[in-house]
Amino acid sequence: MTDTPAPPSASSCRNCGATADGNYCPNCGQETGLALPTARALLREAAGRYVALDGRMWRTLVALLFRPGFLTREYFAGRRRRYIRPARLFLVLSIALFALLRFEGKAPQILDSDVSAANRAEFAREINEGGHSGFSLDEDLNVHLGGGTQLYAFSSPWLAPLRERAQLFNRLPRQEKADQVFAGVMRYGPYAAFALLPLFALLMGLAYLGRTRRYPERPQRYAAHLVFGAHNHAFLFLVVALFVLLPEGLTRGILAVWAIVYLLLSMRNVYGGRWSGVVVRAAIIFVLYFAFFAVVVLGLVVAAILLR
Repeated sequence: MTDTPAPPSASSCRNCGATADGNYCPNCGQETGLALPTARALLREAAGRYVALDGRMWRTLVALLFRPGFLTREYFAGRRRRYIRPARLFLVLSIALFALLRFEGKAPQILDSDVSAANRAEFAREINEGGHSGFSLDEDLNVHLGGGTQLYAFSSPWLAPLRERAQLFNRLPRQEKADQVFAGVMRYGPYAAFALLPLFALLMGLAYLGRTRRYPERPQRYAAHLVFGAHNHAFLFLVVALFVLLPEGLTRGILAVWAIVYLLLSMRNVYGGRWSGVVVRAAIIFVLYFAFFAVVVLGLVVAAILLR
């Protein structure tokens, strides 16, 4: 005969059954109160769970904007409860930025007179002669999946749905094409940001390989580079959002200069070393990162056109 668990008492957690005399269960953390929350409390809990609408939010944003490398060093030192965690900060600010860009920005206005008949004929001739391969756009924003007499991957039968989407896209007016590309880039932008973060961490790890004896406190593990990357990407998301909201003029220029100085200071404060080494490493990382960034932007354009 097996023992059956006793029914939960007033001092037992309704979730795990552990003894819970306070407001929260010491075992699983669930609240012990059974009263349903008010609508205001429910909305506050839902928002606070993702953006921490309390003192941590403002404390984190101020440190993120004005104290380069501070949040990363605090995280490494174990002082994490008082700030928003780097992954959540990255997630919230990336989503907020692309939402802002989608509502505040607009697709570029394209005039039909921008493209001459001669340019159109020249591009069509290059397509037919194999001058463009793979994925390409002409001046009318028409999609070409391969061209000429060469054999391309886009000719595979299982890619027929993509070719049909490209044909539908080509039938749209030029301005509608631009609007669709812009909307798609805004839609898939947060995913691209997530794809770039691990790459940035990898570049940081390669840039700071070795020399652990001279700089024993320098981050070496890949997870540490991810934390550094999450904080600095979150800073850039915040800067771009402010850049969009602020009026044109001196303020934007100051913000752009501060972004460059901030990133260099952040590397120096977290990784240490001489300024010459920081600048050289930053320049190399920027060139490589920008190259991958261009590839990701191209991928966003392709996704906006073919994955609608």
